[in-house]
Amino acid sequence: MTDVLNSEWLKLRSVRSTTYILVAIAVSLLGGALVSYLMTADWDTSPPDLQQKFGAADPGVMVIPFTQFCLGVLGALAITSEYGSGMIRTALVSVPQRKAYLLAKTVVVASASLVVGLAATFLAYQAGELITGDRPAPISAYTSFTEALPILLANTASLVLLGLLGLGLGFLLRSTAGVLVSLCALLFVLPSLTLILPAPWNERVYSVMVPSLAPQLSGEVSGTPLSPVQAGLVMVAYVVLALGAGAVALLRRDA
Repeated sequence: MTDVLNSEWLKLRSVRSTTYILVAIAVSLLGGALVSYLMTADWDTSPPDLQQKFGAADPGVMVIPFTQFCLGVLGALAITSEYGSGMIRTALVSVPQRKAYLLAKTVVVASASLVVGLAATFLAYQAGELITGDRPAPISAYTSFTEALPILLANTASLVLLGLLGLGLGFLLRSTAGVLVSLCALLFVLPSLTLILPAPWNERVYSVMVPSLAPQLSGEVSGTPLSPVQAGLVMVAYVVLALGAGAVALLRRDA
C-alpha cells in the first residue's frame, strides 16, 4: 500500500495542472489581500457613521470560495487526467486491486487538500489581520485568533470536502468537463436557485448546500437551520455519496 501511495503522490505532484491550481490559489490570496487593503483604506477616510456600514475586510471571503473550486478541480484531475490519457489502464494493471487504488487516491487527495486548505485559510486570516491591524469591528473580521479558529477550521474542512467531492465525481463521470460543470452547479448555481424558493424552504434547502456548511459547522452564525454536528454530518454525507458512487463506477465499469 505504501508503494501505491508514493506512486499516487508522485503523479499528483508531477502533473502541470497541480502547479497551475496552486498558482491560481496564490493569485486569489493576493487578490483577496488587495481588496482587503482597499476596503481598509476607504474605511480610514470615511466618517464614523459610514464606517459602521462597512463589511469586514476579510480576504477569506474571496479566497475560500475560489479555493474550494480549485481543490475540487484538483481532486477531479487526479483521476480524469488518467482516463483522458488512457493511463488508467496502466494504473489498474499496476494496481489490480481497485479498492486499494481508490483508497490511495482518496488519501493523497485528502492530504493535499488538507495541506493546501490549511495554508490558504490561515494565510488569508493572517493577511487580513496584518492589513486591518488594531482597527475595531466591523472592518476587522475577528477580535482574536481564538474567535477566528472555529471558522478557520470549518473552512479547511470544507476545502477537504471539495477535494474529495471532485475526486468522487471524477471517478463517476470520468470527464474533466463534466466534473467542472457539476462543481459549478454545486457551488454557485444551485445555492443561487434556492433563493427563489418560498420561505421557509429557501433557508432549509440552502442550509444543505455546500457553500453554507462551513459557517454552520463553525457555529459562527446563530439561528441557522443546522447545528454544527448536523452540518458536519451533511459534509460527511457529501463525501460518502460522491466517493461511493465513484467506487461503484470504478469497480463495475471497464476502464
